Parts: sequence; C-alpha cells; structure tokens
Amino acid sequence: MKRLVTSLALAASLTAFSATGVLAADAGGPSSDDLLKSATNTEAVLTYGMGPQAQRFSPLTDLTADTVKKLVPVWSFSFGGEKQRGQEAQPIIYDGTIYVTGSYSRLYAVDARTGHKKWEYNHRLPDGIMPCCDVVNRGAAIYKDKIYFATLDARLVALNRETGKVVWNKKLQDYKEGYSNTAAPLIIDGKIITGNSGGEFGVIGMIEARDAETGELVWQRPTIEGNVGTLNGKDSTVTGKTNASWPGDMYKTGGGATWLGGTYDPETKTLFFGTGNPAPWNSHLRPGDNLYTSSTLAINPDNGEIKWHYQTTPHDGWDFDGVNEFVSFDLKKDGKVIKAGGKADRNGFFYVIDRTNGKLINASPFVTKITWAKGIDIETGRPMYNDDNRPGAPATADAHDAKGKSVFAAPAFLGAKNWMPMAYNPQTELFYVPANEWGMDIWNEPITYKKGAAYLGAGFTIKPLYDDYIGALRAVDPKTGKIVWEYKNPAPLWGGVLTTAGNLVFTGTPEGYLKAFDAKSGQEVWKFQTGSGVVGSPVTWKMDGEQYVAVVSGWGGAVPLWGGDVAKLVKDINQGGSLWVFKLPKA
Repeated sequence: MKRLVTSLALAASLTAFSATGVLAADAGGPSSDDLLKSATNTEAVLTYGMGPQAQRFSPLTDLTADTVKKLVPVWSFSFGGEKQRGQEAQPIIYDGTIYVTGSYSRLYAVDARTGHKKWEYNHRLPDGIMPCCDVVNRGAAIYKDKIYFATLDARLVALNRETGKVVWNKKLQDYKEGYSNTAAPLIIDGKIITGNSGGEFGVIGMIEARDAETGELVWQRPTIEGNVGTLNGKDSTVTGKTNASWPGDMYKTGGGATWLGGTYDPETKTLFFGTGNPAPWNSHLRPGDNLYTSSTLAINPDNGEIKWHYQTTPHDGWDFDGVNEFVSFDLKKDGKVIKAGGKADRNGFFYVIDRTNGKLINASPFVTKITWAKGIDIETGRPMYNDDNRPGAPATADAHDAKGKSVFAAPAFLGAKNWMPMAYNPQTELFYVPANEWGMDIWNEPITYKKGAAYLGAGFTIKPLYDDYIGALRAVDPKTGKIVWEYKNPAPLWGGVLTTAGNLVFTGTPEGYLKAFDAKSGQEVWKFQTGSGVVGSPVTWKMDGEQYVAVVSGWGGAVPLWGGDVAKLVKDINQGGSLWVFKLPKA
C-alpha cells in the first residue's frame, strides 16, 4: 500500500416486467429490456442513475413532505476494517439484495431486509496504482446472473451475483501509465460500456464496449482527436482528424478521460459520455480547441462512432472537465416538446442541448461567480472568453522555477458541480443541482510528459467565495435557466441527488446528514445524522409494501485531497464506511 499512499499524497498536493410494471424475481436476473425500463420499476434499483437516462427520479409517492417525517433507520451495514476514505457509491437493488461498492475496489452483497452480509469481494490491488482523487468507486452494474464493477487498477470484474465468485476479470488499461477506473458501468443490449480515469497523468480517454457474457472487447473509441478506434478486433476510424486541433504529437498524451461513465437514451439509441480535461493543464503548450476534451460525446452503441459532440470549454485552461452527466429529458417550451438533455458543467454554466443533433438550446450560470467567460454565444455554442482570466504562460519552457502569471478564477477547478449527480423531476420540470461556490488562484508551470507521472503544468489554491456557505443545492428551470430555490450548506456538497413523485428531493452533506427537501419550495422537511460525511447517491424502492431509502455514508473524495483552503475547513470531518437503510413503516 506504500505506493498507493504516495499517489494520494501526490493528489493532495497537486428481470422481466409483468403487466403491472413489477420486475419478476427471475433466477436468470435482469434482462436488457428490464434495464432499459428500469426508471419505472419501483421494486428494484437496476441501474446507476435509476434508469439509463439517469434522471434519478422515482415514481413512488408513499413518502411526501408530510410522511417523510416518519422515515426511520432500519439498519446500518459497516464496510469494516481500516479501508475507509471516500464512499461515493450508489447501491443496486434486486430481488431482496443490495449490491454496493466500497473504497479500495470492494463489492458487497447485503440482505435488503436485515443488513446481513451475503458475500464480500475484495479486489487485490497492486502497490503501484495512481488514483488522482481518492480510492473511490461509484457503483456496480447488474445483468442476468452477474454483477460487474471496475477497479482502481483499471480492470473490469464480473461476479456471480448469488455467490460473489469471479466469472471473468479483464484488463482495461495499464495502471502503470496512470490509468484507473472509478465509474459505474452501463449495460446496453448485452454490452457493458465503460470509461476510464487518469487525465492528470496524460492518458488517452476511452469509451469501451465489451460482451457482458465474456468480457471480450467489441469496440473502443478514443476521445482524443487523432487516435484510432477499434471494432470487432480491427482498427476502425480515426477520432476526428489528426492534428486538426492538437499540435504535433500531443494528441498521444491528450487526457480527455471519461471517468464519470455515461448515460443512454433509448429513444434516440444514443450513448452520452462526458470527457475530462486536456493534458497538460498548461493550455499554452497546446494551442487549439483540443477536441474532444471537456465535451459531451454522442456515441452509437453498436459501433462506437461519434454522432455529434458539444464542447463546453474549448482550449480548457482551468481543468473544467466536461465529464458531468448528460441527462435526457423532454423540454416543454413554446408549445413544443423537444428531445433535450441537461448538463450542469464544471465551468459554471447549465446547458440545455438538443439530444438528437447536439445543437445548443440555452446556457445559463448556476453559480454566482464566473470569471473565465462573459457568457455562452447561443448561435455558435462557444464561450465568450475573458482572456485576462486565463493563467499566464511560464517564462520559458526550460526554466522550471519560472511560473506564469497567477489569476484568481471562478469556479475553482473542482467545479461549480463536480461528479456528484443531479436529478430531474418530470413533474416539477426542474433539475436539482448540487453546486459549490469557490474560486482559485491558478498559475501555469513548465512541464514535460513522463509516462506514469503527474502531467499538470499548473499550481493552484482553492478558496471559498463566501463566509457562510460553499455548497448550494439549487432547483434549476431548464426552460429559462432561472434558479427557483436554493439550500445553502456550510461545507461543499459532494453527494448525489434523488427526487421523487412524492414531491421530495434527497441529498447528503459532508456534515453527515441525509436530508429531504420539498421539491417545489426547497423547504427542509427531514434529516438524519449518519455519523460521517455523505458523498454517495441516495436511492429509493418499495419492498414488502413499504418505501425504503438507502445511502452510503463515508467522507472523502477530492475535496480533502485537492481542496486547498477549503480542505482545511473540513479537516475535522470523520471518515467512515457504512450503508444506511431507512423505511416508511406501514400505516
């Protein structure tokens, strides 16, 4: 574990549906069709995002702003041992079993009624893994008789969901080069779709599809322009056009990691993956837009070809990853229904995009301070840059102590919204976005690429913008960009959001609370102290006639490692590792 600790220190510094819509418990497990319809299934949680479009909306109505006051804990399951740190997972629930991942690439199967552990899988990690942003894992995927998850040493593991025994274990990339994996996989039409992590090490972002039964590669799509994809074991097409937006050989180490995974829209049969920062951070070394970093890519799930792309931050110089989830929804505006998608980007703007063609519909700030751009041009879709707010170039490439001009930029590189997933409620027609208000001093430094080493070329210090709060849960109207209500939190918000047809919104706080809010007014209506910071994503389902809510508790993630002055403010929050389950008892 010695080299793992070293890498963390580096980061610190730098089922078939019945006619009634209920999933039948089948020994074969959930089918492809079950997964596609999972957003309407109230008796299971079959996909990351509670449906392939990742709206994180439940049709359940037992819990309301009035009845949620009766919500009580049923049991708590400890992940045990000394392997704590950040617990960012979303549980998967099927046939009375909760499948949940933990830090350090662990997976548990737990009886949903009792909290009794059925089995545990501990992935054996090598000493040399290089996770940039804590040893987290965000969740698993279920399909037929298997449960799947990705690991910190860049592998994909399939386990028998009944026994926890390994069915297959495939290498995705080489962890020695800086690759890792933290996202929950996505399963579409019998293919398991994954991304990768490691943009801070000059890797190449990838989206891969593998046969879910065998683990064999079907197609691979690099996210950096100039690299060649594969299909059925052969070279396919070049991503974009070589050297169109990257100088020289920089496309070979261009970053663009797809570290948050993707979403899928069954209506347009399209995968949506966000891409991370270009490498290095020092933008003066790579003139051009640097496609397809800091973007959303629309992908054909059959062959991995790019249908369209939208780049939120061309020529990114602030580490404004574009990985944040693209959530499909129907936009009702001016008497029309538009097949749209919403994205709360790290750069501070909330984008509404036509999901059929990638055309921008609108873009509005969802935080109070944005310094790097004056706004987004609706016609071109491009930012209107504030050139004075780009960190300056180092004096010379050879003078390793000569940093460029420092600027104060907002948002900070940890983003107006980072990985933590938002939710969309089709009844209120609002998005619920976990935002953070912070800025940073940032400067550029000379850097050269070395395989397996940090590839930043920048220094930074994050600072809060306000004395009374950093985190803000905001209800955003996608038609207008207006913030309808907000809840302000002293510490940064770093957990996912759930919304329900019972007019509720759930999210956790680093202070340890799972909280519920009225979805229309934003009034806080319930809270429970879990004993450690909540940075996981809550889910809800119905079992034995009662509505349940589950969330993982355990403080960690990127904030205490990269947070600068903000990290000092939250240094006393206790770590942990527990799965909490609550229910609304029968009347």
